Amino acid sequence: MTGSARDLPEVPTGGAPVTAGPRTASGHDAAWLPFRAAVLRELEDFFASPAHRVPRSPGFPLLWERIREQLAGGKLIRPRLTLIAWRSFARVSGGGAAAAQVPDAYCVRLAASFEMLHAALLVHDDVVDRDWRRRGRPTVGELFRRDAVAAGASAEEAEHAGESAAILAGDLLLSGALRLATTCTADPRRSRAVADVVFEAVTASAAGELDDLLLSLRRYGAGHPGVQDILDMERLKTATYSFEAPLRAGALLAGAAAEDAERLARAGALLGVGYQVVDDVLGTFGDPEVTGKSVDADLRSGKATVLTAHGMQVPQARRVLEQLASGTATVERAREALAASGAREAAVELATDLVGQARELLDGLALPEDERAQLDSLCHHVLNRDS
Repeated sequence: MTGSARDLPEVPTGGAPVTAGPRTASGHDAAWLPFRAAVLRELEDFFASPAHRVPRSPGFPLLWERIREQLAGGKLIRPRLTLIAWRSFARVSGGGAAAAQVPDAYCVRLAASFEMLHAALLVHDDVVDRDWRRRGRPTVGELFRRDAVAAGASAEEAEHAGESAAILAGDLLLSGALRLATTCTADPRRSRAVADVVFEAVTASAAGELDDLLLSLRRYGAGHPGVQDILDMERLKTATYSFEAPLRAGALLAGAAAEDAERLARAGALLGVGYQVVDDVLGTFGDPEVTGKSVDADLRSGKATVLTAHGMQVPQARRVLEQLASGTATVERAREALAASGAREAAVELATDLVGQARELLDGLALPEDERAQLDSLCHHVLNRDS
């Protein structure tokens, strides 16, 4: 992975609250809608292929079907970023504007690989976080846990069965993602460059997941990580594979110069970390009816966020967070202490600064009007979302 998360800025103070805004990078659907349909077909074809089945295994067909169902329902943000990057440079590197309007089979396959990678990492993340619901329905692991309970297994055995099935499901999705990524172009030079991006994204995400787990063990005490540690973790765990890699790989697949792909990817990294900072805000101060997730979970679990890192620098908030860790303060009291410390405003200002840096990088690229507008819409969405 090129670049360094250590280059991300320190957290400033002050700022404005997150406000509601568009839910996606909207507009310009003439190219996106057929591309989206093509990506979904690519994924369906992958699951339907006899080459990806194990007929001699009695359990595999059920696991495979549940994996396929788990993949459904995503927003396809990563495929959309892949398309934006590819279209930005396909017009320059060959084929003209007309060619860029048609869903390119190689770009479709690369985009599908990122969606499958996303699903793989979510399945594994659910095991790490011990979450049993995803996208409003039971996870793969939860379904197998229920099967084990119905078969008479003890609670401990059933939980082990569910976690084990989920690990295997994530492994299969990861294998599928890499298979698609390594076969998305017949050009050996571009194939190696694109595959390297995807492999590096997998490595970065694994490192970030581990860092997130280890940081959470510190709880709210003297060893609480600083803002920069948290930004590094969020870039590795999520921003790299969700924003940075799709933009870099899409550009390289289209034949972009390495320096242009790097600049676009760097902007993606900043946007991705900004997105995660806003996610931290919504995870503590958002509306559960809108976000679809609890505003207590992060604080109750001791998750290290930019909010808690800021709060630990303010004596009153630090005291309440330490009491929360020892069980002598409620989550609501901790949330109130963070609010009083200015943690929310500081986080929003940090996210705003990150997005501002991303805009500056994008301004230095000669992008087509439509793709520039979509990236501008994405910048706005990062800061003005409510879920």
